Amino acid sequence: MTTPATIRTATPADLDQLTALLEMLFAIEKDFVFDPARQRCGLTMLLTNERAAVLVAEEEEQVVGMCTGQLTISTAEGGPALLVEDVVINQQHRGQGLGRKLLAALAEWAADQGAQRLQLLADRNNEAGLTFYQKLGWQRTELICLRKRTEGGIRREE
Repeated sequence: MTTPATIRTATPADLDQLTALLEMLFAIEKDFVFDPARQRCGLTMLLTNERAAVLVAEEEEQVVGMCTGQLTISTAEGGPALLVEDVVINQQHRGQGLGRKLLAALAEWAADQGAQRLQLLADRNNEAGLTFYQKLGWQRTELICLRKRTEGGIRREE
């Protein structure tokens, strides 16, 4: 009999497992290319940022899911809002309510930080993900995402 998964805050010891989960996530997102060094750098920055949360679902000492969020200042809300960036559960553990639990814990963290709204971007072709979010009460907006790369960027030690 397996132990039920627990939701907890990620630690640097989880980096390898978190990076592997991002590889799964990026496989379905057309806008991103998996680069383990880059993803580890971003995860490390999130883990050390007091305005961010990295939560994991852990079962039998294995990280089987994760979500990340970071606070922004919203002029529309007149205060903090949370940008949810990474939500992924490994294939073998989907359908067990772990994504729901992770997002509920992230929403609780956001509320404790004074956030008035959670927002996320999802791949428009990820029908399973979009259905999941809709079942949890997330609403589509009329906004679209635009992006532009800068000339600079993060300088990493190679």
